[in-house]
Amino acid sequence: MRHFPAFLDLAGRTVLLLGHGDTIARKSEPLRRAGATLRQAARFDAALLDGVVLAIGADAPEADLQALSAEAQRRGIPVNIVDRAALCSFIMPAIVDRDPITVAISTGGVAPTLARLLRQRIETVLPPRIGALAALAGRFQALLRRRLPDLPARRRFIDAVLLGRPGELALAGRDTQAEAAFAQALEAADTAPAGIVHLVGAGPGAADLLTLRALRLLGEADVIVHDRLVSEQVLDMARRDAERIFVGKARANHCMPQAEINALLVRLAREGRRVVRLKGGDPFVFGRGGEEAAALAAAGIAHEVVPGITAALACAAESGIPLTHRDAARMLTLVTGHTRDGRLDLDFAALARPGQTIAVYMGAATLPDLSAGLIAAGLDPSTPAAIVEDGGSGASRRLDGTLGSLPRQSRGWSTRRPALILVGEVVGLARLPCPAFELVDATADP
Repeated sequence: MRHFPAFLDLAGRTVLLLGHGDTIARKSEPLRRAGATLRQAARFDAALLDGVVLAIGADAPEADLQALSAEAQRRGIPVNIVDRAALCSFIMPAIVDRDPITVAISTGGVAPTLARLLRQRIETVLPPRIGALAALAGRFQALLRRRLPDLPARRRFIDAVLLGRPGELALAGRDTQAEAAFAQALEAADTAPAGIVHLVGAGPGAADLLTLRALRLLGEADVIVHDRLVSEQVLDMARRDAERIFVGKARANHCMPQAEINALLVRLAREGRRVVRLKGGDPFVFGRGGEEAAALAAAGIAHEVVPGITAALACAAESGIPLTHRDAARMLTLVTGHTRDGRLDLDFAALARPGQTIAVYMGAATLPDLSAGLIAAGLDPSTPAAIVEDGGSGASRRLDGTLGSLPRQSRGWSTRRPALILVGEVVGLARLPCPAFELVDATADP
């Protein structure tokens, strides 16, 4: 983010407009609506900046525009010279005005036309009376703080009423009824909020693969408890002031043991907080979501599971590998490549049966044992196989080979990033790389 957005209170304060013509006229109108006192001049003199809090220049002599920019910045006064980014200390955004709601859009000065197009798109989405919704909440602000001093409880109440009947009445222009409905809801509000934990699947990493429910809950959460595999893209979708607690785990390296994570979730919920336990992929597919749900149930904590796109689906989709196919695989088996008591504890005889696809999670480190076990159980070493790293994240790459060759080919290739192994005839149906997808051919030793 190159420019930090801020909203200035210009009511009764002086703004300098240097120049003349249509451009200055267009810039002056929103400033007047904001209550600014306008000081206009055709030529620059340093005294014009006395008592000014903002300065804008356009369609004036070049020497005057440069002098305005230099003197304003020397005094610490924000200045904008229209279409001259090098002379500006702030950018004039495209504005959507739904007083008291204001939406400002900026492209950093590089594409003002795009900002205008975005403003038009937002104008069509926002209800004309959306400002009345904010004004309704504002009229009850002091009473709301007294009735609900607890911040999470207050947030939860506001979300409910603005999206509920009071909000509907305000948008419909029935302000008196909206106020009555708001007051009634506030009188009945629970002052002791009940905590809840949402076990949410964050998917494979790309933010646009989140479910709509997951996105909504991220915007409502008081605290986010997240794993190592949750991407910054996804975390950026959460409410900005939500507390973030990292409990990430890597193979044989847990920064917080599972029992402590369970206890943390219980404690946060008992504090009346709205918790999102954010897990890479899906909470119930090798994510220990079942253990956490059981711990929450035993403690009497309300909880909900929100599924996410699991690695097998993301990797297969991005690689163009169909997990099932009428001619190649009528069954899909998901297994973990983690060892138990030092060995790979899998039913190799069942996995070696023909006509299925095997998706192995967290199996890069135990790939040689996996390959040897499947071959010993009767699966043909020439069965197509692949490793997909960072599937669904936008930075994927794939190593193609066979069940027999893949352990050898993967030496020196793996970067210890999250990886999924796919074994089955379906892998042979997708030999071509997808767009923006790095394919590594493993037909020969590197």
